[in-house]
Amino acid sequence: MLSNLQKGNNKTEFVYKNPSQSADFAKYLGVDLNKLPKHIAFIMDGNGRWANSKGQKRTFGHKSGVKVVKELVKAFRFLNIPVMTVYAFSTENWKRAPEEVDFLMNLFEESIIKQCNELKENGVRVKFIGRTHELRPKLRERINWIENETKDQTGLTLNVAANYGGRTEIVDAITNITNDIEIGKINKSDINEDLISKYLYTSNQPDPDLIIRTSGEMRISNYLLWQIAYSEIWVTQTCWPDFTIPEMIQAIYDFQNRDRRFGKEK
Repeated sequence: MLSNLQKGNNKTEFVYKNPSQSADFAKYLGVDLNKLPKHIAFIMDGNGRWANSKGQKRTFGHKSGVKVVKELVKAFRFLNIPVMTVYAFSTENWKRAPEEVDFLMNLFEESIIKQCNELKENGVRVKFIGRTHELRPKLRERINWIENETKDQTGLTLNVAANYGGRTEIVDAITNITNDIEIGKINKSDINEDLISKYLYTSNQPDPDLIIRTSGEMRISNYLLWQIAYSEIWVTQTCWPDFTIPEMIQAIYDFQNRDRRFGKEK
């Protein structure tokens, strides 16, 4: 795909090496750095299939996928994209084998401790979205810890969707709106789209401009159902552990070349 985006036969091919070259690579592909998405959300699919294709357990794929998130966070900072959301664990994922679920919970705990200092150094604020109160106590403690440790960072907001479901988010929003009406904090007549957005887990954040899904599946999987009403969707056959920053930049290039009318006539 890169060859289709290169300009001219005489141009020296750009060799991408690390996240610090993200902006240069984006320029090379013709991406307008002044019109980047404000929020990109990822459906990180294909960890298990990737691991199985290498003769490894599914858990090997999950662990390898963490490295991809780390690299993308760095790229977001170099590109100055303010919000990144990753779908780490859905409300439906509890149906998986207990051994895999337990591994993922341990991986969350381990990653929080290991990555906190680097995230702070890169100006990243971490926010977990979902029914985190239902997670095990030790993990909840670490979630609260990293959110508190990074709360003053302003370079990038990293949303980690854990025990997250788009429908449960809407249910929680309606429940909280109803409670606030009952205590007189708001009135029924106050309800509109803006108010509902303020009661979502992503309150005060821009809606995703772009959804990127790996591993080729053509579905939303109960992800950010309210927020993605007008998001552009980009799907790649690449499994998450093989997903790269250059491929993300290709998605941005494609995004910038779409005609986004939001229901209006051209």
